[in-house]
Amino acid sequence: MERVPILKIGEVLLVSIQVDLQDQTALALQEDLADRIVKTGAHGVIIDITAVDIVDSFIGRMFATIASMSRLMDAETVVVGMRPAVAITLVELGLSLGGVRSALDLEKGMRLLGAPLPAVGPGAVDHR
Repeated sequence: MERVPILKIGEVLLVSIQVDLQDQTALALQEDLADRIVKTGAHGVIIDITAVDIVDSFIGRMFATIASMSRLMDAETVVVGMRPAVAITLVELGLSLGGVRSALDLEKGMRLLGAPLPAVGPGAVDHR
């Protein structure tokens, strides 16, 4: 079974889903993410679904479950990179994803969480 990597950027955990989420992978992600929130004390979770082409009702509910679980552990969830087809499917399935905020891309998701963006490149200035 594949595992979805969870990266730490400051006080935010970044989950970049690059594989087709099978039910077991999604369940493992929930467990791994809960453990990482507790271990790191993260205050935000960003789930990047840019590479996700299709969702079903189970995966849609999984996003809502992750958001609820994160909120109980004092971490806000933002989903970034949602494709129009995925948004349409979620609406057609009647999944509101309550408690999940969304942003078009990672940069906007970080801003939504109030997290500083990492400086990149030569001569980058850190504005923290």
